[in-house]
Amino acid sequence: MRVLVTGGVRSGKSAHAEELFADRAAVTYVAPGPVHDDADWLARIEAHRARRPRTWTTLETGDLTAALRTRGPVLVDCLGTWLTRLVDDAGMWDARTEDVSAYVEEEVAAAVRVLRADVVLVTNEVGWGVVPEHRSGRLFRDLLGEVNKRFAAACDEVHLVVAGRVLKL
Repeated sequence: MRVLVTGGVRSGKSAHAEELFADRAAVTYVAPGPVHDDADWLARIEAHRARRPRTWTTLETGDLTAALRTRGPVLVDCLGTWLTRLVDDAGMWDARTEDVSAYVEEEVAAAVRVLRADVVLVTNEVGWGVVPEHRSGRLFRDLLGEVNKRFAAACDEVHLVVAGRVLKL
C-alpha cells in the first residue's frame, strides 16, 4: 500500500492517515518538519504525539530518503513541512527559482526511488487560495505542487480530505 493523503489545513488529513495504519502495532511515524521552539508549534507536535499509539516509533528527521528505508510501515506527516525544512536547511529561499526547483527535484527523486509498499504520505493541497504576496510563499506553493504530483504518481492511491470527509481520487 502506497497512499498519498492530501487536503487543506485542519481538514483531517493526519487523522485519516493514522486510521489507515490503525490495525498495525508497529509503525514508524516520520515527522520531517523544521524545528521550532514557539509554543504553538510545540502544542501541535504534542497533540499529534498524544493521538498516536504508544507502540509506534517517532522519527524526527529531514532525511526523508533514509526514513523511507526503515523496515515496516511508514507514515510521513507531512511533505509540506519536509519541503520547508529542506529549503530552510539549504538556505535557498532567496536563490534563483530554477536552482531551488532543481535541488528539490533531486531530493524528491531520491525519496520516490526508495518509496515502497506500506507507506502513507501526508501533504497539504496548495493553490486553491489567493496568490501569495511574497516570493517565498509563491515559491513554496509552486514547489509543493510539484512535490505532490511526483509522490502522487509514485503511489497506488491518492486520498483527498475535505472537512473530515475522504474522497479517493
